[in-house]
Amino acid sequence: MKLYNTLTRKIEEFTPLHPPKVGMYTCGQTVYDYTHIGHGRKYVNDDILRRSLSYLGFAVTHVQNVTDVGHLVSDADEGEDKLEKGAKKSGKTVWEVADFYTQHFYDSLDKLNILRPTVICKATEHITEQIELIKKLMDKNFAYDTPEAIYFDISKFSDYGKLFGQNLDEKQTVRDDVRKGEHKKHPLDFALWFKKVGRFADHAMHWKSPWGDGFPGWHIECSAMSMKYLGKTIDIHTGGEDHISVHHPNEIAQSEAATGKQFVRFWVHHAFLMVDGRKMSKSLNNFYRVEDIEAKGFEPLALRYLYLTTHYRKQLNFTWESLNAAKEGLNNLRKICCEVYETSHTGRQTLSEEKLAKIQGYSERFKAAIENDLQMPEALAIVWEVAKSNIPSSDKHDLIADFDQVLGLDLLNPQKGYTLKGVTFLDLPEDVRQMIKSREQARKNQDWQLSDQLRDKILKAGYKIEDSPNGPKLSAGNFNFAKMKS
Repeated sequence: MKLYNTLTRKIEEFTPLHPPKVGMYTCGQTVYDYTHIGHGRKYVNDDILRRSLSYLGFAVTHVQNVTDVGHLVSDADEGEDKLEKGAKKSGKTVWEVADFYTQHFYDSLDKLNILRPTVICKATEHITEQIELIKKLMDKNFAYDTPEAIYFDISKFSDYGKLFGQNLDEKQTVRDDVRKGEHKKHPLDFALWFKKVGRFADHAMHWKSPWGDGFPGWHIECSAMSMKYLGKTIDIHTGGEDHISVHHPNEIAQSEAATGKQFVRFWVHHAFLMVDGRKMSKSLNNFYRVEDIEAKGFEPLALRYLYLTTHYRKQLNFTWESLNAAKEGLNNLRKICCEVYETSHTGRQTLSEEKLAKIQGYSERFKAAIENDLQMPEALAIVWEVAKSNIPSSDKHDLIADFDQVLGLDLLNPQKGYTLKGVTFLDLPEDVRQMIKSREQARKNQDWQLSDQLRDKILKAGYKIEDSPNGPKLSAGNFNFAKMKS
């Protein structure tokens, strides 16, 4: 498998440190506000990477953090702790805020059919590990004590700019925004531990440490937790493109300073989601959550489909028109797949060498697409080719089921294909299923008289059918569904 490595700025052949095992760390959410669809794109792309690795035979241990303390409003160690700010805004405690938005985060990911990480680790539950890591940095003279915080001494780590490709002088001109009066030796030095003094004297979350009561900085959390579960050197670390300039260089510096080993072998960064060509912002009234998508009649998997239409390293512009096109594409693909599911159990045919080669070709092309730095638009196009091909339904079914392990679009779920209400299509009597299919064909042929006749027959059988832009919606009228299943 080939992946673009931000560290080397080129596409490289990926091989794990201990094959077939892969250690993968994905930066999680700072749980002070709602998860939005920009976050959704990043985590769907993480999910695609994980699914692709598993599809290719790797055994993935996926670790994801929950930042529930220590992330300040500014990366330059300025402003409030984001959790404290969220608590003041909502009138809740910081612990309540963290619990609420953590639940919202994973509820949103579940709706997008994102696999739960192997390990979910909260910063507040790993304070001991963070303190121990800071102790190592102090002992090795990579960190220094000040009245307000313990800082990492960036001048002691010569490779600080290797991820973002600048030397320290160039970087300082970009971020010469250090707050006056701090005791930093260099503007880019970053906090490892904030003391419960000054602006943080009333900080609600605090723990005892060798340097006094306080709380950890944002960056140290990821290093401590990732190395606890994945070792000193991690195969893959992912994040948004905004982390290339500050958060991830800080992780590298503190981790490699402490261990003397390479921290991450492959850095994978996802491009932003734009909305109507602009950055998502509440002030611009273009801040959307998954619930906002649902409120407008879209299912979350249509949003997942939209994400897959653009490569993860390219920015994607969200519009309601593009989401509607994605919905139509997904629904049309599902209708075909539902028909495939229906006819896939009729027995297998003896295939010609030509058709066997064609089936093998589809499989090889799909694999090549995901192996080539996750070319998901190409992989999605291959699924459409298979769906429209003339290969037998049983083989078509197997290919689509195989590919959907990576796509995660639930393509062969007949309930999705027919948007049924409380009734699974395959649980319907055979004559009702045939009438539904015949009626759909009549509608395609614009034979409205036959369509109406079949609708009446379906109603007499105990089912009410209604037409919608997404296909027929079926409800079970007076029919006793529980009795039918027994």
